[in-house]
Amino acid sequence: MVKENEVAAMEIEGPKPNNSDQINPRYSINVLQLLKSAQMQHGLRHGDYARYRRYCTARLRRLYKSLKFTHGRGKYTRRAMNESTVTEVRYLHLVLYTAERAWSHAMEKRQLLDGPNAKQRIYLIGRLRKAVKWADLFSRLCAAKGDSRTSLEAEAYASCMNGLLLFEQDRNWDTALKNFISARAVYEELGKYGDLENQVLCRERVEELEPSVRYCRHKIGESNLKTSELLQIGEMEGPALDLFKAKLEAAMAEARSQQAASLTEFHWLGHRFPISNAKTRVSILKAQELEKDLHGPAADSLPVEKKLAVFDKIYTAYQEARSFIRSDLASAGNADSVKDDLNGLDKAVGAVLGQRTIERNQLLVSIAKSKLARHRDDKNEKVTKPEELVRLYDLLLQNTGDLSDLVSSGRDRKPEEVAFSEDCVLHSMAFRAQRCFYLAKSYSSAGKRTEAFALYCHARSLAENALKKFQTMMDTDEAMTKELKTLYNECRANSCIEHATGIMEDEKAPENLSKKISTISLSGVDKKAEKFLVEKLDVYESAVGEPNVKSVPRIGVFPPAFQSIPRNPIVLDLAYNCIDFPSLENRMKKDKKGFISRLWR
Repeated sequence: MVKENEVAAMEIEGPKPNNSDQINPRYSINVLQLLKSAQMQHGLRHGDYARYRRYCTARLRRLYKSLKFTHGRGKYTRRAMNESTVTEVRYLHLVLYTAERAWSHAMEKRQLLDGPNAKQRIYLIGRLRKAVKWADLFSRLCAAKGDSRTSLEAEAYASCMNGLLLFEQDRNWDTALKNFISARAVYEELGKYGDLENQVLCRERVEELEPSVRYCRHKIGESNLKTSELLQIGEMEGPALDLFKAKLEAAMAEARSQQAASLTEFHWLGHRFPISNAKTRVSILKAQELEKDLHGPAADSLPVEKKLAVFDKIYTAYQEARSFIRSDLASAGNADSVKDDLNGLDKAVGAVLGQRTIERNQLLVSIAKSKLARHRDDKNEKVTKPEELVRLYDLLLQNTGDLSDLVSSGRDRKPEEVAFSEDCVLHSMAFRAQRCFYLAKSYSSAGKRTEAFALYCHARSLAENALKKFQTMMDTDEAMTKELKTLYNECRANSCIEHATGIMEDEKAPENLSKKISTISLSGVDKKAEKFLVEKLDVYESAVGEPNVKSVPRIGVFPPAFQSIPRNPIVLDLAYNCIDFPSLENRMKKDKKGFISRLWR
């Protein structure tokens, strides 16, 4: 019985050449590839939904004019779009880009700075409803006029739009889950066939839909996702995940506002500063949650790029907190106690912000040191030079100086603040020694041995002084102490190398000078000049020179010199002046003169 049904199904689905297919042709659209290329080329690579919406509007205008499907002149006259209207594939493009325009308009409203308010959210949901309406129409038209693959892709597209609408409305999570699962199943099947580019696009689409499926199951109660797992999902990229990220950010902001009710004080150097503003609490709580990612147990496994991104978010959160504190200071009036509390809180938050800035710059220093050690990284990026480390240590010195000035400011300095400012001074001494060391390296790479030797000796003395002061501290910074010991040994070794190299160069100086003088000629031509690369192709030698020495590459002479070439000989006619030619006067025509002309002789 099963075999009979399979045979019947094969008979139904098998291609049968009939006249109906010739009368009603089937159109083909690679929906996913078409939309992905349009989105990446017109704004969504950078999340610019306004630009993508303008592109969809311009594209629709061109389609309406080329199809002569305009809606009247002056007065709007609606024209129906149904199966009988679709006589070519551009009508399907018309419906698809109308849905995309409505969706991009909704996502543009979702990306507002403070989030959409109640009125804007109603408009946003209205645009999503419009996108769902056109996506469903596109699915129906493709089912009637498109081939099987186009129909499946259109169905998956409509399912995604329905799921996004329910996702934004925060209701019917089971229906939204069914829509996302059906779309994911279609893309999983389509990813098994076609060319390689189509398979990659389908897999990417499946990965973009997976977080929405997991979140819907979490809201239904089928799975228990932790906050860390939700944050990991939110770090994924893709246009399909922007709505999910916005929803997740709103949920996290709501959770922070609930937790911020219990955060009434800010602790710094053993002091407590009251926090009265709810917005300040939320910003400080957000920064403290991000700090846990940097100093938690999973911090060592975190990639460097993500660490830098976390530092940027911490900086933004603390800056927001300081802006709220200063606005409170401006509206505090003449209440001295309130002003003192706000000034203390502003000072504490600024000091913590300065500490995180120093930590970020130290991370950049470690990255630059690792690149300098291997001279060139795996991605064939440009060589890291010692001058870049000198610049980073200049920033660290400026940061420690600013932090020390901030902590030491004020009328009543507490013992903890004095100890903290002294610690900043010690760290600035260590940073100064490191800066001097890499400055010596830059002089060494330029071939200036005397300056490099002097700087290495000065860096060694700075490192020695800083190391002695760090060892006298009660709470010794072991990492900084170890780094200073390594720096001291490297300074001693490099100073010896520079000293020896300088002596060798001085010994060879007369010989090099005599060689250079022997090559000088009165005509100004260097007889013993180094040959060009084109003249010594049989010898395996570099024509570019050393990477640390600035010299002109000797590849070939340009512009090329003039060369003599053979030409036809010049014939001088010397016999012309010695020839006596016969007279031709008898052959010349004589002038006939009249009577009057004779009188005037």
